[in-house]
Amino acid sequence: MAELQETVALVTGASSGIGQATARTLAAQGASVALVARRADRLESLAGEIAAAGGTALPIEADVSEREQAEAAVGRAVEELGRLDVLVNNAGVMLLGPIAAAPVEEWEQMIEVNLLGLMYTARAALPHLSEAAERDPRRVADLINISSVAGRIARKGSGVYNATKFGVGAFSESLRQEVTRRHVRVSLVEPGAVATELQSHNRPEVREQIEQRFTDMDVLQAEDIAEAIAYVVTRPSHVAINEILIRPTEQEQ
Repeated sequence: MAELQETVALVTGASSGIGQATARTLAAQGASVALVARRADRLESLAGEIAAAGGTALPIEADVSEREQAEAAVGRAVEELGRLDVLVNNAGVMLLGPIAAAPVEEWEQMIEVNLLGLMYTARAALPHLSEAAERDPRRVADLINISSVAGRIARKGSGVYNATKFGVGAFSESLRQEVTRRHVRVSLVEPGAVATELQSHNRPEVREQIEQRFTDMDVLQAEDIAEAIAYVVTRPSHVAINEILIRPTEQEQ
């Protein structure tokens, strides 16, 4: 059932993992989808796949940690697709390791992508989401921020990543209170361990530790998170799902 027919969604970090799976899922629900990420070749491939399945997708190469690029991506999506009903702020990086030994550049990258990129994109999208919330077919709009279980529980070796994800939670709740009366729903989705490329960006010694932690665990798939996002955005207009925490069954923390 195409519950998002005649709507437009923008997904950041759409070139892989949760973003890619979410774009596919929302397109299958009937939304036209703007695909935003830095890897243009992957976006073109995904757009072709969605089009072949009968959907509409617009690939937009952009680095959302650069404010001008985030704003331009939102503007282009609205200009070419006509409106904006759903924003999924998914772009993020996870660079772990002890605080005392960490390269400061890794901290800066996480803050720039996980926090500032999310904030830039949200701010640029808000006027368009507010306008869509006053229009048919849904009379409501959705802004979904992808956080992590790391936004609830701090662990040694992930202090700055924790800080960015705790920040996403605080930003989301404050924004929710500002816009909920305008029928713009702000939702926080917090996955546990998911089989994506997120951990592959770490230094080799850190990556090995992560892999050891989850070796025997049946972790989540990107599609599991995409299904949760689809659930959030297809609720009736009077229902707001403010927060979803999703862990693999075997994950303790």
